[in-house]
Amino acid sequence: MKPIWIIDDDKSIRWVFEKALARTDMEFKTFSSVAEALNALEREQPQVVVSDIRMPNGSGLDFLSEIKQKYPDIPVIIMTAYSDLESAVAAFQGGAFEYLAKPFDVDQAMEIIRRAVDESTRQASDGTSNIGPEETPEIIGQAPSMQEVFRAIGRLSRSHATVLINGESGSGKELVARALHRHSPRGDKPFIAINTAAIPKDLLESELFGHERGAFTGAQAARRGRFEQADTGTLFLDEIGDMPSDLQTRLLRVLSDGQFYRVGGHQPIKVNVRIIAATHQDLEERVKVGLFREDLFHRLNVIRLRLPALRERREDIPLLIKHFLQQSASELGVETKQPSVAALKYLSAVNWSGNVRQLENVCHWLTVMAPGQNIDIADLPPELKDDTTKSTAALSWQEALASDVMDALNRGEQQVLESRTQIFERILIIKALEHTHGRRIEAANQLGMGRNTLTRKIQELGIEE
Repeated sequence: MKPIWIIDDDKSIRWVFEKALARTDMEFKTFSSVAEALNALEREQPQVVVSDIRMPNGSGLDFLSEIKQKYPDIPVIIMTAYSDLESAVAAFQGGAFEYLAKPFDVDQAMEIIRRAVDESTRQASDGTSNIGPEETPEIIGQAPSMQEVFRAIGRLSRSHATVLINGESGSGKELVARALHRHSPRGDKPFIAINTAAIPKDLLESELFGHERGAFTGAQAARRGRFEQADTGTLFLDEIGDMPSDLQTRLLRVLSDGQFYRVGGHQPIKVNVRIIAATHQDLEERVKVGLFREDLFHRLNVIRLRLPALRERREDIPLLIKHFLQQSASELGVETKQPSVAALKYLSAVNWSGNVRQLENVCHWLTVMAPGQNIDIADLPPELKDDTTKSTAALSWQEALASDVMDALNRGEQQVLESRTQIFERILIIKALEHTHGRRIEAANQLGMGRNTLTRKIQELGIEE
């Protein structure tokens, strides 16, 4: 069996893979630079390559391009600590087997390597072109849920498939739609967006399909609709769940046969348009209650992407804040303001009902209104004061625990599991004893443990009745 190659300038990463691979029956070799790996490639070929994307003396993408030209059937797994959309898309467009964001779970990494080994044994040599990343709107996210979005955009970069994006208002659905378009075969063609919930029903039909002169009062000239404008490109239908039922029928017909009539028109117009739709609604539920056509739902639901709410990716909030502060400062031509650690922690606990859009607006407000260069809690907008209390109350206990654990890990705290387990058990026992007025047998029964176990834990946890 050919060896697994690990390419990374970080000695600790190489050490982690060496230890993990040594416990398997797979052979392996490690390299500290792309140049070393390229020299070795002249003498032998690997079974699978795991390469960092950014190194001082060469890019993992350059190595990916080189190896795919010579040996297109060798799976390449790209690693990066930068967790950005462009890296993910460039990796997949270059023919990467998988994209692994640092820090990663070792077991997960080993499972990906095993899948790559299986793939390399049966994969036919099909050749892959290396297409570099195009300029795209910035999408920031280190959270696992956002990494899944990045991977999906990368995998769809050669596809014309219809995509349905689910996500709350302000979570960045149009940004993802634009990224899907730019990193697709239609990237140099038109991208046309329309919010179907923001246009009155009487005007929406004309907006979508256009109208002929004299079709209605005020129609003094013929007008091309969004479908015609998006021909050969992508049409983004935002808030599709709010589309009126009669227009749902017309949309279904267009998706079925690719042609439509302008309002007041008699000649069919044929277009080639990729549809990306988005909604904050539960479309399955709307289908059940008769507010959305089931056949249209299935036409749109070819590929589904779920965009997480900001409160589900709190670890990304500090990154987003710094990015939006830099962006606002650049637009206004002023120096970038710096948030304090306390301000970042406070903002990370806010509920952010308006998601990323609300956070961006707050950062712009701070750039304009905060009195000094350093932003502290006292400088925050009035509506955000005490919002941490509200957001904590709105969170489930699981979400609150997840937020607390993430904060502890970010602080570098040790023994996180043990300390939280003790707190968890202490709260359960105290509340059970309060409920039973100190009767241990009843408390033990309700907690599902023996009386002796309860007594021992009362002593260990220092609980005074």
